[in-house]
Amino acid sequence: MVDIKEKKMSEINTYKYYVGGKFVTSTSGNLIDIDCPYEQRIVGRVQAISKAEADLAIAATKEAQKDWADLDLFKRADLLNKWADQLEVDAHEIAEIIMQEVGKTWNDAVKEVTRTAEFIRYTVQEYIHTNDTSMSGQNYPGGSKNKIAIIKRIPLGTVLAISPFNYPVNLSVAKIAPALISGNAVVFKPATQGAISAVKIIESFDKVGFPADILQLLTGKGSDIGDYVSEHEGIDMISFTGGATTGRHLSSFSTMKPMVLELGGKDPAIVCEDADIDKAVFEIMSGAFSYSGQRCTAIKRVLVNEAVADELVAKLKDEVEKLTVGMPIDNPVIVPLINKGSADYVEGLITDAIADGATLLVGNKREDNLIYPTLFDHVTPDMRLAWEEPFGPVLPIIRVSSDAKAIELANQSEYGLQASVFSRDFSRAAAIAEKIEAGSVQINGRTERGPDHFPFLGVKNSGMGVHGISRTIDAMTREKLLIINL
Repeated sequence: MVDIKEKKMSEINTYKYYVGGKFVTSTSGNLIDIDCPYEQRIVGRVQAISKAEADLAIAATKEAQKDWADLDLFKRADLLNKWADQLEVDAHEIAEIIMQEVGKTWNDAVKEVTRTAEFIRYTVQEYIHTNDTSMSGQNYPGGSKNKIAIIKRIPLGTVLAISPFNYPVNLSVAKIAPALISGNAVVFKPATQGAISAVKIIESFDKVGFPADILQLLTGKGSDIGDYVSEHEGIDMISFTGGATTGRHLSSFSTMKPMVLELGGKDPAIVCEDADIDKAVFEIMSGAFSYSGQRCTAIKRVLVNEAVADELVAKLKDEVEKLTVGMPIDNPVIVPLINKGSADYVEGLITDAIADGATLLVGNKREDNLIYPTLFDHVTPDMRLAWEEPFGPVLPIIRVSSDAKAIELANQSEYGLQASVFSRDFSRAAAIAEKIEAGSVQINGRTERGPDHFPFLGVKNSGMGVHGISRTIDAMTREKLLIINL
């Protein structure tokens, strides 16, 4: 690995955007500094492209998509598999940027790249084994066996992939790979903080020899170029992962455009009085604090039956006090948050909870963007921390008197991404899970995404549509009927 502590300001790289199968410099002359979350330095600079450049890129993509869709499926598959191989070759180089740019630990950054390569290979195989279906007219009263329908799935055209900062490689490719294998072309707009990681995966893509213009990387501020390309008439489908506010903004101008939105959550862990407390503690700790809680699927509140609350709280407190805290290069559990604004927001939630009477058990310590793991007991529904998504390492415990009360509080949230239920009685846990308004519910396990072929979805303000490899392919294609009259 590069000794990033010795990197000089004079060595700051300026990264180009990718269009027409080449890395080019924007004619706008504008650059965006990408700050390191944990050191007072700039990781690099990316292009802030113009609207005119976006227009040209999208127009070129529309043309290239037709030939790409006509290309033999196994040639598309071969190119994507080579991309997966190249990502593994470049894994350490990409991981180095992930660590510096978004503050992920070295180990997690490497795992993200290798997981992404596996994702591409599985996606290719999933699509190869997706077959057209057929129907006979004789199966409907009055129909004729001489009329047969062949139901094909065809690409939508040009997919706009908008990715978040927290998984800048995996959640980018989770949109790009299904789009490409199914015959779409892609306009890729990464989160600004995460744009250099995006450049690195496109560098791997470029080495493989894909046709020009089937994947364009456009960099710039979301409020500028992101909004512009989202509303562009040349875009046929949008796949977005990010905050609920931006998601609602995108949905407001969808204008009949297919869209899949993966947004935020306030994922509860419900702990019943018959739960295996040690198991619950282990899963909650992993679910709440990995990558400092900067995950939409992080456990963000614990609803525990008051009969076992004291035991659970004591054991959680012990475990939170053991969490390692530090810089990403040292592979701790708790790393600095993505930027000062995020740290300020989390600190504000902590300050308000203390002022409102919550019991601080551990934490309430900050060093720049580093928020130490913080645990609260006796959080009540009138506190901000009970409802707002912190995206940081702070966990509120809310004591409840019954399963019904836990379900009520779980469902009062504006979000509905995931939840966990802990009970030794599977029937009881399943009954609770059925009543929780969430896209998925884990029984005796932490909230998390995956495996990647599982459907992944949210309800309410947590999203619209379904991710997961086969579901993403479905979302990026449409049915077309060929009716044969014999």
